[in-house]
Amino acid sequence: MKPADIVQKMMDHDAFSQWLGIKVEEISAGSCHLSMQVRAEMLNGFGIAHGGISYALADSALAFASNAHGMQALSIDTSIQHIEALKEGAVLHAHAREESLKNKFAVYTVEIKSAEKLIALFKGTVYRTQKNWEP
Repeated sequence: MKPADIVQKMMDHDAFSQWLGIKVEEISAGSCHLSMQVRAEMLNGFGIAHGGISYALADSALAFASNAHGMQALSIDTSIQHIEALKEGAVLHAHAREESLKNKFAVYTVEIKSAEKLIALFKGTVYRTQKNWEP
């Protein structure tokens, strides 16, 4: 299957990414660019985006980039550094890039930006199963 077909199949069954309003801007094996807009229901008690919002966007970028190789991959370790607060209406862009690809494991970095400003930095490791995505 092509990377775009894999990601579409994943999105079709991913109610949370759909609720976030994630748009796939670009996808290739090991790389992904997503975008979304922060909505009022995503704000915490301080009136800024809940940290889970940028984390979830980055996690989706990791999943799509790592699965786009054609083998099903699952995250086994992730972390995020929140650098800037986000207000309602902010448009986020997540760029996932592959740092290392091995037979069973792969490592990714995801930068989340808004208006070209770095908002968060996410790192993730995935386990690559032996199961291929079926057409």
